[in-house]
Amino acid sequence: MSGLDLDAAALDRYSRQIIMDEIGVEGQAALCEASVLVVGAGGLGSPAIAYLAGAGVGRLGIVDDDVVERSNLHRQVIHTEADLDRPKVESARAFVAARAPEVTVETHETRLDRDAVAALVAEYDLVVDGSDNFATRFLLNDACTLADTPVSHGAVYRFEGQVTTVDGGAPCYRCLFEEAPPADAVPDCATAGVLGVLPGTIGTIQATEAIKLLLDYGESLAGRMIAYDAERLSFDEIPFAPNPDCPVCGADAVDSLDEISYTDRYGIETTDTPC
Repeated sequence: MSGLDLDAAALDRYSRQIIMDEIGVEGQAALCEASVLVVGAGGLGSPAIAYLAGAGVGRLGIVDDDVVERSNLHRQVIHTEADLDRPKVESARAFVAARAPEVTVETHETRLDRDAVAALVAEYDLVVDGSDNFATRFLLNDACTLADTPVSHGAVYRFEGQVTTVDGGAPCYRCLFEEAPPADAVPDCATAGVLGVLPGTIGTIQATEAIKLLLDYGESLAGRMIAYDAERLSFDEIPFAPNPDCPVCGADAVDSLDEISYTDRYGIETTDTPC
């Protein structure tokens, strides 16, 4: 898509945004020309994909190596019973095509790793991190921070959710969490469970962050983490400052992922690289 060269149906689809003074024709054009990489087409990625497509973001990349299972359906709202055993990226592509056919979807049916992450991030304006594991979360933080690509991180556990954004000179995820907790400290949702509606709340906040950043409007969560407690229905804001010794965004930060050696808990040990 280029500018607002849209057909009548698409113009009607986005009309409630276009009439907003804060968005207008120029803002909608910016969304139509933007690109977002969504990592994970599960509980967090599903609402993010739905609302980014609904907003008219022109190009969506979707990364996931999993297939749809019945136990996903109570929270992964872009998939249905008819999609069981189908790759999530293909189910997501079909959902977007039915919702906003002018949006281009690029699927990456793979698990993100350090060999591919830098090149993939470089293809998009912004990243939504809907991953479900610390390895991917830290890897995305490092790649996006080094590339100066904004990334919205989300996480959920039982009744609790977290969201923060890393953007430009703001502190990165490692300034908040230097490394992952011990492996047995935070069980995954298959073990601990998760309230079905919870990822919808967190993923929608991530989509909101992405849209605001693409519009260059409002205040992002850079330097702040929102902690959501669905049991008490409360939000707490946790500000955090840059860590001057952060190996990724600090004064002596590395220049590339090639200089990083990860520990078992995804902390960083820097390595000397040949001249």
